[in-house]
Amino acid sequence: MSYLKFDKTVMINLEESLTREVLRTNRKGAYHCTTVVDCNTRKYHGLLVMPVPAIDDDNHVLLSSMDETVIQHGAEFNLGLHKYQGNNFSPKGHKYIREYSSETVPRTVYRVGGVIFSKEKVFSLYENRIMIKYTLEDAHSATTLRFRPFLAFRSVKSLTQANGNVNQSFEEVTNGIKTCMYPGYPELYMQFNKKVKFVYEPNWYFGIEYPKEQERGYPYQEDLYVPGYFEVPIKKGESIIFSAGDSAVTTTRLKSLYEQEVDARTPRTSFFNCLKNSAQQFYFRPKEDDAYLLAGYPWFKVRARDLFVALPGCTLSIDDPVRFEKIMSTAVPALRAFMSQNSLDPVIRELEHPDVPLWAIWAIQQYAKAVGVEKARELYADFVHEILEYISGQKHPDMKLMDNGLLFANGRDKAITWMNSTINGKPVVSRSGYIVEFNSLWYNALCFYTELVGGAPVEKYDKIIKALDKSFPETFINGYNYLFDSVSGSTVDWSVRPNMIFAVALTYSPLTRMQKRSVLDIVTKELLTPKGLRSLSPKSGGYKPYYVGPQYERDLAYHQGTAWPWLLGAYLEAYLRVFGKGGVPFAERMLISMEEEMSLHCIGTIPELFDGNPPFTGRGAISFAMNVAAILRVVDLLKMYNAE
Repeated sequence: MSYLKFDKTVMINLEESLTREVLRTNRKGAYHCTTVVDCNTRKYHGLLVMPVPAIDDDNHVLLSSMDETVIQHGAEFNLGLHKYQGNNFSPKGHKYIREYSSETVPRTVYRVGGVIFSKEKVFSLYENRIMIKYTLEDAHSATTLRFRPFLAFRSVKSLTQANGNVNQSFEEVTNGIKTCMYPGYPELYMQFNKKVKFVYEPNWYFGIEYPKEQERGYPYQEDLYVPGYFEVPIKKGESIIFSAGDSAVTTTRLKSLYEQEVDARTPRTSFFNCLKNSAQQFYFRPKEDDAYLLAGYPWFKVRARDLFVALPGCTLSIDDPVRFEKIMSTAVPALRAFMSQNSLDPVIRELEHPDVPLWAIWAIQQYAKAVGVEKARELYADFVHEILEYISGQKHPDMKLMDNGLLFANGRDKAITWMNSTINGKPVVSRSGYIVEFNSLWYNALCFYTELVGGAPVEKYDKIIKALDKSFPETFINGYNYLFDSVSGSTVDWSVRPNMIFAVALTYSPLTRMQKRSVLDIVTKELLTPKGLRSLSPKSGGYKPYYVGPQYERDLAYHQGTAWPWLLGAYLEAYLRVFGKGGVPFAERMLISMEEEMSLHCIGTIPELFDGNPPFTGRGAISFAMNVAAILRVVDLLKMYNAE
């Protein structure tokens, strides 16, 4: 029985099936993404979406979709599905679907009269290539398959319209063709593992619509170019493999290449395996010697804070410390270059944000827990010391160490924290001064360094720690026993926000047990939802729980009430820290709501955020690294507590 399986009743109901998406990625930043019924609902969807560095640093949709047609006795049954104006869907191929599963690879089973036909898709890990395996499971008479490719050759940020600039030429290659719509793009090779007939019949398909873009207030209609169609006979029990990529493939090897890719996958047979599989999809290696984590799909790039926050969960929690080390071997030089030369990295964005070095130390702390302090000391002690010296030496342009040991950061006119939405260049949530999670991370970093170098207090840092023991609670604890979000002179932010949870969740904290309990209680009462912590309490002014509408409306809501799963990870870690093994049943119950997400939205992963009010609908990016990593870390923590 497949863990991720949907029957006919779900698949033929477009209200259900169009909300479920599937994502497959490779290490080069390319991906395949669509809905479970293969109807594209976003401009980011496509069978082959890949970077084209010769044009820009965005991904580009080359092959948007493929319509398959089953032909018997001259009758044609088109299995494709596109949305057109007026809520019209054509050719309505979903009505033939009998089941869909996505345990190892996405698999769709169709029934057309006496024909039972399956389609399986795999995306190559190290090449920009999608392979689709078509199998005729059962048929009572001669059967022919027709394949009609829909081409876009555009950025994921734009839409294409019918035009006369398209290069309509093609060239035959082994068992297929290659073509390129516009200069600057790579050739698209479309090949099969057996000889096929290609019929040149160039046409535009007009007015295809993407409802997700319409919901978000963006242009949502485009025209797609179809150069013609492929035809091939298929026998009962036979499998045919199709390949689309930016390079030619040896067609006689397609079967073995397909099987190798399938064997490399983690079967998604459990909640943990789904999260593990999802974590591995964020790995990014644009060059042989580099290693990164993408912040999310389909539109995020590599972001410094996200990288360090997600790194332990996406590597250590799935027992892959070598991957952690490889990614750090790329990230550490980038951060060092910024600290020493104020040099920004071309791949890792937002290195200049003040809390990034503190999250880097936190990531190393998790590595020390996983593999041992001695190994962490050997690899990273010098780097941690450099960060502490950089911060204490007042070298960051937007953050200063004050005499009371607290860090003061300037975020009045620009977004410097993870709450980074802006309108007209100004932060929606202006967080400036003593910022609560910055100083929680700072205290934790100083204490961890003492542990890292062998436990003997380092006089310079020990003095700061002792100052923080007094100044942190004096500055942040208010009369209602929760923590101010930020303090700048006489200006304090009384908003109940989730950032205070880090003062409880981190290994080292300047709070007493009773103070931690009070903070946890307030967070539980006002911020906890089944899908994460709200970014703002419903009791606070400006609460906006629904992340919907055009960009402006969504920017206003982004951190003003939406719920974030990565914060649920911090909350559950804090809960277990306060209640110990007695908190395990509660943490396990909370994870049930996250496990439900495996069969919703983008199946097998966790979206960027959720509405802060019921029904807590998933929004934003369909797969988000910090969220996946945080829940993996909780699963890992629970294993540890249950083993005691």
